[in-house]
Amino acid sequence: MATRSDTARLLEELAEAPGVPGAEDAVRQVMRRYLEPVAELEQDHLGSLIARRRGTADRPRILLAAHMDEVGFMVRRITDEGYLKFQPLGGWWGQVLLAQRVTVYTRRGPILGVIGSKPPHVLPPDERKKTVEIKDMFIDVGASGRQQAEEWGIRPGDPVVPYGPFTRLHNPDLVLAKALDDRAGCAVIVRVLEELAGTEHPNTVYGVATVHEEVARTGGGARTSAFAVDPDVAVAVDVGIAGDVPGVQPDEAQSRLGRGPTVLLFDSSMVPHRRLRDLVADTAEAEGIPYQFDMMPGGATDAGFFHVHGRGVPSVVVGPPARYVHSHGAIVHLDDVENTVRLLVALVRRLDAATVDALRRGG
Repeated sequence: MATRSDTARLLEELAEAPGVPGAEDAVRQVMRRYLEPVAELEQDHLGSLIARRRGTADRPRILLAAHMDEVGFMVRRITDEGYLKFQPLGGWWGQVLLAQRVTVYTRRGPILGVIGSKPPHVLPPDERKKTVEIKDMFIDVGASGRQQAEEWGIRPGDPVVPYGPFTRLHNPDLVLAKALDDRAGCAVIVRVLEELAGTEHPNTVYGVATVHEEVARTGGGARTSAFAVDPDVAVAVDVGIAGDVPGVQPDEAQSRLGRGPTVLLFDSSMVPHRRLRDLVADTAEAEGIPYQFDMMPGGATDAGFFHVHGRGVPSVVVGPPARYVHSHGAIVHLDDVENTVRLLVALVRRLDAATVDALRRGG
Protein backbone atom coordinates (compact mmCIF):
# COMPACT_ATOMS: atom_id res chain seq x y z
CA MET A 1 0.00 0.00 0.00
CA ALA A 2 1.26 3.47 -0.90
CA THR A 3 2.45 5.72 1.93
CA ARG A 4 1.67 9.41 2.40
CA SER A 5 5.13 10.22 1.03
CA ASP A 6 4.48 8.04 -2.03
CA THR A 7 1.25 9.93 -2.74
CA ALA A 8 2.96 13.29 -2.34
CA ARG A 9 5.79 12.23 -4.64
CA LEU A 10 3.35 11.05 -7.31
CA LEU A 11 1.39 14.29 -7.07
CA GLU A 12 4.61 16.28 -7.40
CA GLU A 13 5.66 14.45 -10.56
CA LEU A 14 2.25 14.92 -12.13
CA ALA A 15 1.81 18.57 -11.12
CA GLU A 16 5.30 19.60 -12.23
CA ALA A 17 4.81 18.10 -15.69
CA PRO A 18 3.73 20.69 -18.27
CA GLY A 19 0.46 19.82 -19.96
CA VAL A 20 -1.84 22.49 -21.39
CA PRO A 21 -4.60 21.31 -23.76
CA GLY A 22 -3.08 19.81 -26.88
CA ALA A 23 0.35 19.42 -25.27
CA GLU A 24 -0.17 16.76 -22.59
CA ASP A 25 2.81 14.61 -23.62
CA ALA A 26 4.88 15.04 -20.44
CA VAL A 27 1.93 14.18 -18.20
CA ARG A 28 1.12 11.13 -20.29
CA GLN A 29 4.72 9.92 -19.90
CA VAL A 30 4.43 10.09 -16.11
CA MET A 31 1.09 8.28 -16.16
CA ARG A 32 2.43 5.62 -18.53
CA ARG A 33 5.45 4.94 -16.32
CA TYR A 34 3.29 4.37 -13.24
CA LEU A 35 0.52 2.41 -14.99
CA GLU A 36 2.59 0.04 -17.14
CA PRO A 37 3.33 -2.37 -14.23
CA VAL A 38 -0.35 -2.74 -13.28
CA ALA A 39 -2.43 -2.48 -16.46
CA GLU A 40 -2.58 -2.99 -20.21
CA LEU A 41 -2.12 0.35 -21.96
CA GLU A 42 -3.36 1.83 -25.21
CA GLN A 43 -3.86 5.35 -26.52
CA ASP A 44 -6.65 6.90 -28.52
CA HIS A 45 -5.95 9.07 -31.55
CA LEU A 46 -6.21 12.36 -29.61
CA GLY A 47 -3.71 11.24 -26.97
CA SER A 48 -5.85 10.01 -24.07
CA LEU A 49 -4.15 7.15 -22.21
CA ILE A 50 -6.34 4.09 -21.52
CA ALA A 51 -5.24 1.59 -18.85
CA ARG A 52 -7.21 -1.66 -18.66
CA ARG A 53 -7.22 -3.75 -15.48
CA ARG A 54 -8.97 -7.06 -16.09
CA GLY A 55 -11.04 -8.58 -13.30
CA THR A 56 -13.05 -11.77 -13.28
CA ALA A 57 -15.36 -10.62 -16.11
CA ASP A 58 -15.07 -8.47 -19.22
CA ARG A 59 -18.30 -6.71 -18.24
CA PRO A 60 -19.37 -4.61 -16.59
CA ARG A 61 -16.74 -2.15 -17.77
CA ILE A 62 -16.02 0.55 -15.20
CA LEU A 63 -14.51 3.79 -16.52
CA LEU A 64 -12.55 5.94 -14.04
CA ALA A 65 -11.30 9.06 -15.80
CA ALA A 66 -9.22 12.11 -14.90
CA HIS A 67 -8.03 14.76 -17.31
CA MET A 68 -4.33 15.40 -17.90
CA ASP A 69 -4.57 18.92 -19.25
CA GLU A 70 -4.25 22.04 -17.13
CA VAL A 71 -5.40 25.58 -17.82
CA GLY A 72 -2.70 27.55 -19.59
CA PHE A 73 -2.06 29.62 -22.67
CA MET A 74 -0.86 29.58 -26.26
CA VAL A 75 1.32 32.16 -28.01
CA ARG A 76 -0.96 34.15 -30.33
CA ARG A 77 1.66 36.44 -31.89
CA ILE A 78 4.99 38.14 -31.24
CA THR A 79 4.95 41.94 -31.24
CA ASP A 80 7.62 43.98 -33.01
CA GLU A 81 9.03 44.79 -29.55
CA GLY A 82 9.38 41.09 -28.65
CA TYR A 83 6.42 40.69 -26.32
CA LEU A 84 4.07 37.71 -26.63
CA LYS A 85 0.34 38.16 -26.97
CA PHE A 86 -1.44 35.02 -25.81
CA GLN A 87 -4.63 32.98 -26.06
CA PRO A 88 -6.00 31.53 -22.79
CA LEU A 89 -6.57 27.78 -22.85
CA GLY A 90 -9.34 27.07 -20.36
CA GLY A 91 -11.18 29.35 -17.99
CA TRP A 92 -9.00 32.11 -16.56
CA TRP A 93 -10.00 34.98 -14.30
CA GLY A 94 -7.93 37.99 -15.31
CA GLN A 95 -7.37 39.10 -11.72
CA VAL A 96 -5.11 36.10 -10.99
CA LEU A 97 -2.73 36.63 -13.92
CA LEU A 98 -0.74 39.86 -13.68
CA ALA A 99 2.90 39.52 -12.52
CA GLN A 100 2.65 35.71 -12.57
CA ARG A 101 5.50 33.68 -14.08
CA VAL A 102 4.95 31.34 -17.02
CA THR A 103 7.10 29.00 -19.08
CA VAL A 104 6.96 29.10 -22.87
CA TYR A 105 7.73 25.67 -24.34
CA THR A 106 9.50 26.27 -27.66
CA ARG A 107 11.04 23.85 -30.14
CA ARG A 108 14.43 24.86 -28.70
CA GLY A 109 13.51 24.46 -25.04
CA PRO A 110 11.61 26.23 -22.25
CA ILE A 111 11.82 29.99 -21.75
CA LEU A 112 10.68 31.74 -18.57
CA GLY A 113 8.51 34.84 -18.80
CA VAL A 114 6.18 37.02 -16.75
CA ILE A 115 2.69 38.31 -17.54
CA GLY A 116 2.58 42.10 -17.72
CA SER A 117 0.37 45.01 -18.72
CA LYS A 118 0.50 48.78 -18.94
CA PRO A 119 1.73 49.94 -15.48
CA PRO A 120 -0.83 51.64 -13.21
CA HIS A 121 1.52 54.61 -12.71
CA VAL A 122 0.78 55.85 -16.23
CA LEU A 123 -2.98 55.26 -16.12
CA PRO A 124 -5.54 57.97 -15.34
CA PRO A 125 -7.18 57.53 -11.90
CA ASP A 126 -10.45 56.13 -13.26
CA GLU A 127 -8.65 53.37 -15.22
CA ARG A 128 -6.57 52.27 -12.23
CA LYS A 129 -9.74 50.99 -10.55
CA LYS A 130 -10.67 48.76 -13.49
CA THR A 131 -9.63 45.14 -13.91
CA VAL A 132 -7.12 44.71 -16.72
CA GLU A 133 -8.59 42.55 -19.46
CA ILE A 134 -6.65 39.50 -20.62
CA LYS A 135 -6.59 40.83 -24.18
CA ASP A 136 -4.52 43.78 -22.93
CA MET A 137 -1.91 41.60 -21.21
CA PHE A 138 1.31 40.24 -22.68
CA ILE A 139 4.18 37.94 -21.74
CA ASP A 140 7.62 39.47 -21.27
CA VAL A 141 10.40 36.94 -21.96
CA GLY A 142 13.16 39.55 -22.06
CA ALA A 143 13.55 39.61 -25.85
CA SER A 144 14.80 42.82 -27.49
CA GLY A 145 12.41 42.40 -30.40
CA ARG A 146 10.52 39.99 -32.63
CA GLN A 147 13.70 38.76 -34.35
CA GLN A 148 15.40 37.79 -31.10
CA ALA A 149 12.26 36.02 -29.82
CA GLU A 150 12.11 34.04 -33.07
CA GLU A 151 15.83 33.22 -32.85
CA TRP A 152 15.15 31.78 -29.40
CA GLY A 153 12.66 29.41 -31.05
CA ILE A 154 9.39 31.11 -30.07
CA ARG A 155 6.58 30.97 -32.60
CA PRO A 156 2.80 31.28 -32.60
CA GLY A 157 1.07 28.19 -31.25
CA ASP A 158 3.73 27.41 -28.64
CA PRO A 159 2.22 26.19 -25.33
CA VAL A 160 2.60 28.44 -22.29
CA VAL A 161 2.40 26.81 -18.86
CA PRO A 162 1.86 28.51 -15.48
CA TYR A 163 4.93 28.45 -13.24
CA GLY A 164 3.79 27.12 -9.86
CA PRO A 165 6.30 24.81 -8.14
CA PHE A 166 4.95 21.93 -6.05
CA THR A 167 5.24 22.74 -2.33
CA ARG A 168 4.15 21.04 0.87
CA LEU A 169 2.93 23.78 3.17
CA HIS A 170 3.89 24.24 6.83
CA ASN A 171 0.93 21.95 7.45
CA PRO A 172 2.42 18.99 5.53
CA ASP A 173 -1.02 17.52 4.83
CA LEU A 174 -1.64 20.39 2.41
CA VAL A 175 0.11 20.67 -0.95
CA LEU A 176 0.29 23.77 -3.16
CA ALA A 177 0.94 23.54 -6.90
CA LYS A 178 -0.24 24.41 -10.36
CA ALA A 179 -2.36 21.89 -12.27
CA LEU A 180 -3.87 20.06 -9.28
CA ASP A 181 -7.02 20.37 -11.40
CA ASP A 182 -6.83 17.61 -12.41
CA ARG A 183 -3.46 16.01 -11.63
CA ALA A 184 -4.94 15.15 -8.23
CA GLY A 185 -7.48 13.06 -10.15
CA CYS A 186 -4.71 11.52 -12.25
CA ALA A 187 -2.91 10.50 -9.05
CA VAL A 188 -6.12 8.88 -7.79
CA ILE A 189 -6.42 6.85 -11.02
CA VAL A 190 -2.86 5.53 -10.59
CA ARG A 191 -3.38 4.64 -6.95
CA VAL A 192 -6.73 2.89 -7.57
CA LEU A 193 -5.24 0.63 -10.23
CA GLU A 194 -2.25 -0.10 -8.01
CA GLU A 195 -4.60 -1.06 -5.15
CA LEU A 196 -6.60 -3.33 -7.46
CA ALA A 197 -3.48 -5.08 -8.77
CA GLY A 198 -3.30 -8.67 -7.58
CA THR A 199 -6.85 -8.63 -6.19
CA GLU A 200 -10.15 -9.81 -7.61
CA HIS A 201 -12.90 -7.47 -8.78
CA PRO A 202 -16.06 -8.56 -10.63
CA ASN A 203 -15.57 -6.39 -13.69
CA THR A 204 -12.95 -4.80 -15.92
CA VAL A 205 -11.67 -1.40 -14.84
CA TYR A 206 -10.43 1.24 -17.26
CA GLY A 207 -8.34 4.03 -15.79
CA VAL A 208 -8.31 6.77 -18.41
CA ALA A 209 -6.27 9.99 -18.50
CA THR A 210 -8.08 12.25 -20.94
CA VAL A 211 -6.91 15.20 -23.03
CA HIS A 212 -8.51 18.55 -23.89
CA GLU A 213 -11.01 18.66 -21.00
CA GLU A 214 -10.36 22.33 -20.25
CA VAL A 215 -11.20 23.47 -23.78
CA ALA A 216 -13.36 20.78 -25.35
CA ARG A 217 -16.94 22.00 -25.46
CA THR A 218 -17.65 19.11 -27.82
CA GLY A 219 -16.01 16.46 -25.66
CA GLY A 220 -12.39 16.02 -26.73
CA GLY A 221 -10.74 13.06 -25.01
CA ALA A 222 -13.92 12.29 -23.06
CA ARG A 223 -15.79 11.40 -26.24
CA THR A 224 -12.98 9.45 -27.88
CA SER A 225 -12.11 7.44 -24.78
CA ALA A 226 -15.76 6.60 -24.12
CA PHE A 227 -15.97 5.32 -27.68
CA ALA A 228 -12.82 3.23 -27.13
CA VAL A 229 -13.93 1.76 -23.79
CA ASP A 230 -17.73 1.51 -24.24
CA PRO A 231 -18.28 1.69 -20.46
CA ASP A 232 -21.23 0.44 -18.42
CA VAL A 233 -20.53 2.83 -15.53
CA ALA A 234 -18.38 5.98 -15.49
CA VAL A 235 -16.80 8.08 -12.76
CA ALA A 236 -15.13 11.38 -13.60
CA VAL A 237 -12.42 11.83 -10.97
CA ASP A 238 -12.12 15.60 -10.82
CA VAL A 239 -11.57 18.17 -8.10
CA GLY A 240 -14.41 19.90 -6.32
CA ILE A 241 -14.45 23.57 -5.33
CA ALA A 242 -13.41 24.04 -1.71
CA GLY A 243 -15.56 26.67 -0.05
CA ASP A 244 -13.54 26.98 3.16
CA VAL A 245 -12.12 30.43 2.39
CA PRO A 246 -13.30 33.85 3.61
CA GLY A 247 -16.38 35.22 1.86
CA VAL A 248 -17.68 31.94 0.42
CA GLN A 249 -21.14 30.98 1.65
CA PRO A 250 -22.37 27.37 2.06
CA ASP A 251 -24.88 27.85 -0.75
CA GLU A 252 -21.97 28.76 -3.06
CA ALA A 253 -19.58 25.91 -2.18
CA GLN A 254 -19.90 23.48 0.73
CA SER A 255 -16.76 21.34 0.45
CA ARG A 256 -13.97 21.67 3.01
CA LEU A 257 -10.38 20.45 2.79
CA GLY A 258 -9.72 17.38 4.90
CA ARG A 259 -13.33 16.21 5.07
CA GLY A 260 -13.19 13.63 2.32
CA PRO A 261 -13.93 13.43 -1.40
CA THR A 262 -16.63 15.60 -2.92
CA VAL A 263 -19.55 13.88 -4.66
CA LEU A 264 -21.25 16.28 -7.06
CA LEU A 265 -25.03 16.46 -7.02
CA PHE A 266 -25.17 18.77 -10.04
CA ASP A 267 -22.94 20.60 -12.49
CA SER A 268 -23.58 22.62 -15.64
CA SER A 269 -23.28 19.58 -17.91
CA MET A 270 -25.29 16.88 -16.16
CA VAL A 271 -27.40 15.63 -13.28
CA PRO A 272 -25.47 12.59 -11.98
CA HIS A 273 -27.16 9.20 -12.07
CA ARG A 274 -29.21 9.08 -8.87
CA ARG A 275 -28.79 5.39 -8.04
CA LEU A 276 -25.06 5.48 -8.73
CA ARG A 277 -24.72 8.60 -6.59
CA ASP A 278 -26.54 6.78 -3.76
CA LEU A 279 -24.31 3.72 -4.19
CA VAL A 280 -21.22 5.95 -3.84
CA ALA A 281 -22.60 7.45 -0.63
CA ASP A 282 -23.68 4.07 0.76
CA THR A 283 -20.25 2.63 -0.02
CA ALA A 284 -18.48 5.48 1.76
CA GLU A 285 -20.66 5.07 4.85
CA ALA A 286 -20.23 1.29 4.92
CA GLU A 287 -16.43 1.67 4.70
CA GLY A 288 -16.20 4.53 7.19
CA ILE A 289 -14.86 6.92 4.56
CA PRO A 290 -15.70 10.62 5.00
CA TYR A 291 -17.34 12.28 1.99
CA GLN A 292 -19.11 15.51 1.08
CA PHE A 293 -21.92 16.50 -1.25
CA ASP A 294 -21.67 19.67 -3.30
CA MET A 295 -22.82 21.32 -6.53
CA MET A 296 -20.87 23.11 -9.27
CA PRO A 297 -23.38 25.03 -11.44
CA GLY A 298 -20.56 27.17 -12.86
CA GLY A 299 -18.42 24.29 -14.14
CA ALA A 300 -18.49 20.94 -15.91
CA THR A 301 -16.44 17.74 -16.19
CA ASP A 302 -15.85 14.87 -18.59
CA ALA A 303 -18.82 13.07 -17.00
CA GLY A 304 -21.10 15.34 -19.00
CA PHE A 305 -20.01 13.44 -22.10
CA PHE A 306 -19.70 9.98 -20.57
CA HIS A 307 -23.30 9.88 -19.42
CA VAL A 308 -24.69 10.35 -22.95
CA HIS A 309 -22.43 7.77 -24.61
CA GLY A 310 -24.35 5.15 -26.60
CA ARG A 311 -27.70 4.44 -24.94
CA GLY A 312 -26.56 6.20 -21.76
CA VAL A 313 -23.99 5.41 -19.06
CA PRO A 314 -24.69 5.87 -15.32
CA SER A 315 -22.13 8.52 -14.37
CA VAL A 316 -21.05 10.53 -11.36
CA VAL A 317 -18.27 12.96 -10.38
CA VAL A 318 -16.09 12.19 -7.34
CA GLY A 319 -12.82 13.82 -6.34
CA PRO A 320 -10.85 15.70 -3.69
CA PRO A 321 -11.85 19.34 -3.12
CA ALA A 322 -9.32 22.02 -4.01
CA ARG A 323 -8.83 25.70 -3.27
CA TYR A 324 -7.86 28.22 -5.97
CA VAL A 325 -8.38 26.05 -9.05
CA HIS A 326 -7.59 27.66 -12.43
CA SER A 327 -4.73 29.64 -10.97
CA HIS A 328 -0.97 29.29 -10.54
CA GLY A 329 -1.40 27.70 -7.11
CA ALA A 330 -4.16 25.33 -6.00
CA ILE A 331 -4.23 23.54 -2.64
CA VAL A 332 -5.44 20.02 -1.85
CA HIS A 333 -5.37 17.91 1.32
CA LEU A 334 -3.54 14.58 1.05
CA ASP A 335 -6.18 12.88 3.22
CA ASP A 336 -8.81 13.77 0.61
CA VAL A 337 -6.71 12.26 -2.16
CA GLU A 338 -6.19 9.05 -0.21
CA ASN A 339 -9.85 8.80 0.83
CA THR A 340 -10.91 9.23 -2.79
CA VAL A 341 -8.72 6.24 -3.62
CA ARG A 342 -10.26 4.19 -0.80
CA LEU A 343 -13.78 5.08 -1.89
CA LEU A 344 -13.26 4.23 -5.56
CA VAL A 345 -11.53 0.93 -4.80
CA ALA A 346 -14.47 -0.06 -2.57
CA LEU A 347 -16.95 1.10 -5.22
CA VAL A 348 -15.27 -0.93 -7.96
CA ARG A 349 -15.47 -4.08 -5.83
CA ARG A 350 -19.25 -3.59 -5.49
CA LEU A 351 -19.95 -3.07 -9.18
CA ASP A 352 -20.74 -6.60 -10.28
CA ALA A 353 -23.07 -7.46 -13.18
CA ALA A 354 -26.23 -7.61 -11.05
CA THR A 355 -25.53 -4.27 -9.38
CA VAL A 356 -24.79 -2.53 -12.68
CA ASP A 357 -27.87 -4.05 -14.33
CA ALA A 358 -29.99 -2.68 -11.48
CA LEU A 359 -28.40 0.75 -11.90
CA ARG A 360 -29.06 0.81 -15.64
CA ARG A 361 -32.67 -0.36 -15.29
CA GLY A 362 -33.45 2.07 -12.51
CA GLY A 363 -32.35 5.29 -14.21
